[in-house]
Amino acid sequence: MPVNLNPPVAAQLLPVAGVSLGVAEAGIKRENRKDLLVMQLCDGARVAGVFTKNRFCAAPVTVAKEHLAAGAGIRALLVNTGNANAGTGEQGLQDARSTCAALAGVLGCQAEQILPFSTGVIMEPLPVAKIAAGLPAAVTNLVADNWFDAAHAIMTTDIVAKAVSKQVVIDGVTVTITGISKGSGMIHPNMATMLGYIATDAAIAQAPLQAMVSAAANRSFNCITVDGDTSTNDALMLIATGQAGMPEITGASGSAYETMLAAITEVATVLAQAIVRDGEGATKFITIKIEGGRDEDECKRIGYAIAHSPLVKTAFFASDPNLGRILAAIGYAGVDDLDVAALRLYLDDVLVAENGGRAASYREEDGQRVMQQSDITIRVVLNRGAVDATLWSCDFSYDYVKINASYRS
Repeated sequence: MPVNLNPPVAAQLLPVAGVSLGVAEAGIKRENRKDLLVMQLCDGARVAGVFTKNRFCAAPVTVAKEHLAAGAGIRALLVNTGNANAGTGEQGLQDARSTCAALAGVLGCQAEQILPFSTGVIMEPLPVAKIAAGLPAAVTNLVADNWFDAAHAIMTTDIVAKAVSKQVVIDGVTVTITGISKGSGMIHPNMATMLGYIATDAAIAQAPLQAMVSAAANRSFNCITVDGDTSTNDALMLIATGQAGMPEITGASGSAYETMLAAITEVATVLAQAIVRDGEGATKFITIKIEGGRDEDECKRIGYAIAHSPLVKTAFFASDPNLGRILAAIGYAGVDDLDVAALRLYLDDVLVAENGGRAASYREEDGQRVMQQSDITIRVVLNRGAVDATLWSCDFSYDYVKINASYRS
């Protein structure tokens, strides 16, 4: 079960003026499940995004980037689960464009005004006919207050849907932000998350909107990992409808921009951490804090070495304080001039290592006490600079293997 993660409450998910959502059961992979989402946007809404850097990026990622660059004004997002449309070559591109054309025909807009997104099995042809057949039902139930169903419609191996809302006041105007995401396995984003959508009724120009989504992703989704695998389909989209009635944010600075960035980052962080808490087979949520580094790169390099180590992850699953595995991961992280005698390693409040080895004050029973917890913090103090970084990860359990061994069945 997910680690200390409660499912979203429909009544707490706030509608965003200018966004309507409709879901349908298209039978893409399985019958009788919501697997198709349409998000219709008001005229004048702005959309910015960050995408996977996997060189085998999925066809919908390529098409979505093309349509954003075309500048025709995005009127809808189309999301399907059950099939990633990745590793599908030229036919996959044609299929992604065909689904955009199908939705454009239903909505009465141009195909270039649709952004497609897919998630699911890689290297399988996209069932275009099923998606097209499901679109009328999705469009029929387009309503603003439908974020709860939307969060469920984009799930794959997720156990719990991921959604959150927040409001802030800017220039005396209340601004609403609501976001959803999906992800549980193949999680090591190199831009954002598997699929994530955050919408606000704030008025934000295109350039600061892009700056905002990039910065928010770097502080949230780019700090999580479940298994070290970067998906072919990663996309995080930020939508600003401009319906709140506030003055437009025109630049990537100033109090209004900083307030919005902080709020967007908070929403993104909640969604990102929910992905790790719902990591495939996870039983422990692990916060990894690297402090006193020379730059962010070396802090994250050390953090991810710890987070990705199968030996560390399995020790945490077993609640076994075999903490020398953490030292080994720090040592092979690629920081060649690291002074291991200068660093200190903590497990929550317990000092584990200093002066290049086991701390004199460390007792096995203290480590055991912390390892029994479901939420654990690993803190590495490098004592070589003033830069810190925080990552979030989880353990490896028997269920992770089971889930991925039977993913296509």
